[in-house]
Amino acid sequence: MSDTIDLTGDGGVLKTIVRHAKPDAIAPSESLPLVDVHYEGILADTGEVFDTTREDNTVFTFEVGKGSVIKAWDVALRTMKVGEVAKITCMPEYAYGSAGSPPEVPPDAILIFEVELVTCRPRRGASLSSVSDERARLEELKKQREVAAATKEEEKKRREEAKAAAAARIQAKLEAKKGQGKGKGKGK
Repeated sequence: MSDTIDLTGDGGVLKTIVRHAKPDAIAPSESLPLVDVHYEGILADTGEVFDTTREDNTVFTFEVGKGSVIKAWDVALRTMKVGEVAKITCMPEYAYGSAGSPPEVPPDAILIFEVELVTCRPRRGASLSSVSDERARLEELKKQREVAAATKEEEKKRREEAKAAAAARIQAKLEAKKGQGKGKGKGK
């Protein structure tokens, strides 16, 4: 195990890495806010497991930073990478506080979680690209459409010019034929 890191600066959330992620592993971000985790929650005072996903091998999914989990998890998961396993010690003010979470978690309980970050992914319907990448893609599409519209307009103008030139040639031929017909000795 590695050294313990104080993630909040006040000792409220402590993290100890149990297993490091691979160096190129991804982390939760604005474009990948949904996380799947395996975890085991332990009451620090008794060592009793009060909640786990390990028994039935399920994952728990939530969106980081939305307040849908205890504060300690929002803080700690932002610092983790996929594949990492960490021990997260949570003081009551970053967990369930003075209310607890009856009947499993008593009031003012210090909690220890062993958390494995399994995956990070975008919100449903979102792509993997970041917001700035998406803006750049949309700007490029806009430019491509403008170029296509300009090209189409130029082709239309050329076609109209070609039609006008063809009409002028036909008119000139008709005029020439009219002029030829008058001088051929047709009597009146």
